[in-house]
Amino acid sequence: MAKLDILVISVHPDDAELGCAGTILKHIHLGYKVGIVDLTRGELGTRGSAEIRAQEAAKSAEILGLTVRENLGFPDGFFENNKEYQLKLIRAIRKYQPDILLVNAYHDRHPDHGRAGALADDASFLSGLRKIETFYDGQPQQEWRPKLVLHYIQDTYIQPDILVDVTAFWDKKIESIYAFGSQFHNPNWENEPQTYISTPEFIKVVEARSLELGKSIGVKYAEGFTSRKLLGVNSLFDLK
Repeated sequence: MAKLDILVISVHPDDAELGCAGTILKHIHLGYKVGIVDLTRGELGTRGSAEIRAQEAAKSAEILGLTVRENLGFPDGFFENNKEYQLKLIRAIRKYQPDILLVNAYHDRHPDHGRAGALADDASFLSGLRKIETFYDGQPQQEWRPKLVLHYIQDTYIQPDILVDVTAFWDKKIESIYAFGSQFHNPNWENEPQTYISTPEFIKVVEARSLELGKSIGVKYAEGFTSRKLLGVNSLFDLK
């Protein structure tokens, strides 16, 4: 078991790359251990297959420099925020004991995103209750509750509560996104059906969003996050 500083919960392989790869890269550069737990294999995606997505996720993990990437194999489109799936995610949280969770958006164009965000919120709280028993490798797990849960912003614009400057890591973020060649604009896949995210314009929109957020804090590119609790700083001089 690898103790992580940050654990990213991503309902589909590539959600983390789109939503917060810059933040992942920045914190790994700063010496923190970061991992991703993908909830589903993305098997309902119009293009590619679950097997191809797994290969692409592994390639992206190398680009990002993750400590670990794991897939929980929830059914794409049909998992629920209930006891069965909460316990599975609690096991993962207790396994990696992250101080910070980065999770899917509150709500979004894809219904899986909001449902996964709510599931992660609930599981992160329940993971701290010692009377909920879970096991890993046959051994009982200790309770663990992350100090902070942040929701990355996805397709639908949500007013962020905090912005992270990712300018220095933008090109690497784009490289990690394009590791998913089956999903995004790729001449090798032009015979596959075109989707909302496979057009050249889609990545331009991703960039435009980060440019807009960056402008708000006087940098080129930024990623935004929302929080269900108030955020504090040790000093006003910590603010950008």
